[in-house]
Amino acid sequence: MLQPKLFTVLKSGYPKEQLFKDIIAGIIVGIIAIPLSIALAIASGVSPEKGLYTAIIAGFLISFLGGSRVQIGGPTGAFVVILYKIIQEYGYDGLVVATLMAGVMLIAMGLLKFGSAIKFIPYPITTGFTSGIALVIFSQQIKDFLGLRMEKTPSEFIERLIEYGKSIGTIQVESLVIGLVALAILIGWPHLSKRVPGALVAIIVTTVLVQLLGIPVDTIGSRFSDLKSGLPTFSLPHADWAMIQSLIQPAFTIAILAGIESLLSAVVADGMIGGKHRSNMELVAQGVANIASVLFGGIPATGAIARTAANVRNGGRTPVAGMVHSITVLLVMLILMPYAKLIPMTTLAAILMIVAWNMSEIRVFKGLLKAPKADVFILLLTFVLTVVLDLVVAIEVGIVLAAFLFMKRMADNTTIESIRDDLQDQPDFALANPEGIDPRIQVYQINGPFFFGAADTFANTIQENIAPTRVMILRFRRVPFMDATAYQALYKVYTYCRRHRILLMFTQIQEQPLALLEKNGFIDLAGRENFFENIESAMPRANAYLELHDQYGRNKSRTKHHEHGH
Repeated sequence: MLQPKLFTVLKSGYPKEQLFKDIIAGIIVGIIAIPLSIALAIASGVSPEKGLYTAIIAGFLISFLGGSRVQIGGPTGAFVVILYKIIQEYGYDGLVVATLMAGVMLIAMGLLKFGSAIKFIPYPITTGFTSGIALVIFSQQIKDFLGLRMEKTPSEFIERLIEYGKSIGTIQVESLVIGLVALAILIGWPHLSKRVPGALVAIIVTTVLVQLLGIPVDTIGSRFSDLKSGLPTFSLPHADWAMIQSLIQPAFTIAILAGIESLLSAVVADGMIGGKHRSNMELVAQGVANIASVLFGGIPATGAIARTAANVRNGGRTPVAGMVHSITVLLVMLILMPYAKLIPMTTLAAILMIVAWNMSEIRVFKGLLKAPKADVFILLLTFVLTVVLDLVVAIEVGIVLAAFLFMKRMADNTTIESIRDDLQDQPDFALANPEGIDPRIQVYQINGPFFFGAADTFANTIQENIAPTRVMILRFRRVPFMDATAYQALYKVYTYCRRHRILLMFTQIQEQPLALLEKNGFIDLAGRENFFENIESAMPRANAYLELHDQYGRNKSRTKHHEHGH
């Protein structure tokens, strides 16, 4: 159903008590979103206000148009790695172009009703790249947390670690101490208060300490001297065809990440409120929100699981809470942005280290190590590729490998077995066929989906065991699906049987395989008289064919004998 949840809520009646709860929840989540938006923007390689613009514009549209009652949208850690690389290579204009394409892809995915298809991405892949992203984000914060003096932080993980090693002698003790204070507050504060966000407390305490004591550490102001505090403005990117072509792959990754992250967040929210989100409408909203975000100076956005959970815990139950959250961020930005320049960079690094830790899902990761070996391999490969190479490569390789392993499992589960002896042991069949089944009649049953992964096995099994056969009966009772490759294998068996004068018969063909055979003209080719409801009804024709074959052999023998006599 392509209708925003907000419209459904307003149509069904919206009590004043819930409006008040939504406003309070929205204000609290807005306050939580401010430090995270600033930190995530800086980690992505852009200026702090771009993170706030994203929370304002994308956050508002995701709530206004989305398919979830309580989803909170904005910048998230999932995007940091891919955004940082795009910024390094193509600049902000390149990021805008990639996000615009990703937005169009998301809208198309929603309109084509791909919302439910996202769930087919295997869990080891999502866990692998999420944990990989977490490690990369954590590693990116070491420079500011320790106050290392480095001209530039490499975008590649291994190179970054090497540079850290070279610069380890430039650790600034003041930055480390302030970072540790922030980290202690972030870890300890939730035990004192759940309502006031620990990130906000850490920022206030460390900023006041730095200013009062005159501690010489890097701040947002010293790093970003041209920090803007005004409203976002509309602008189009400068791009050429070559840039657009080179950004198609990263755009696809942004779209897939946005889709996965937002729908996962919506599912978590459903569990918390006992609701049901509209996945396709959510994808459309994500697409529109991402397009608008970058056209007004923001970065890519998606549903944020932690902020969505905070919204629910504080009483938010309708999209109004998400819209209030965006308005709160806007008002705070307009009033307090000059003070944001005073925030120590080491504090933001500490906040992102906690974000990375929460993203890493270490318990889930450890749990998956007990899964089947194929799943463990996909998990570790996706994790390593995300960290060492590239998130795009990790997702592509992970999905392709998972698909191949799935097909192998399906092919291994699809078996072709002779059921001749089993049939003769059945009392009803033995009663109808007291003399048993003639040795020249072979009966095979296919178990499982008959697709390209099992086609060769089928053809080889049949032809290897066909030597003394005159009649071949194939039972399709357990074949729910058949594809074009399997059809070609079946056709190959048919031509072989015809060439060797073997009667090929079929029983209990299900709806989809039967429709495929009918469409290809196979039923008329093989003869409609050779298709039966069960083995029992097929046996008289099989025996009659053997009788004709024997009679033909006797007549041929007599003719030869007669000719020889003359």
